[in-house]
Amino acid sequence: MAQPNIVSVSSIFAQSIGFNLSSTATTTLFTVGDDRVMKVNNIMVANVDGTNAATVDLFVTKAQVDTEDDALVGAFTTNIDISGSFYIAKTISVPADATLVLLSSPIYLCEGDILKGGASAASDLDLFVSYELINDA
Repeated sequence: MAQPNIVSVSSIFAQSIGFNLSSTATTTLFTVGDDRVMKVNNIMVANVDGTNAATVDLFVTKAQVDTEDDALVGAFTTNIDISGSFYIAKTISVPADATLVLLSSPIYLCEGDILKGGASAASDLDLFVSYELINDA
């Protein structure tokens, strides 16, 4: 899997998407497609239950990157982990009728990366993601 080159892109689309989270914390929300980079700008979660708090888990499973082709790896000599799952939010309590910002500084998700998440109670939490989809194909 090659690292997409965002210098010579063919398109950049601004987008947003919403999810009503299930109670399965490992639910796949989306997978970044081939030859694409997703710049995630903001992630918010709202508790739509008027009575009970609920917790949210949100994490990224990084795609396995070919280290011989990955330009990023060359910048590091030690202590780099380029595959695995990494939490953005872990068991964060969202009060009833409240909204929290889970991510306010942009992150990049590369092709094959998967955003996964879930809530402690099905249908209590809505997740809203604002992003730019960058295509270098």
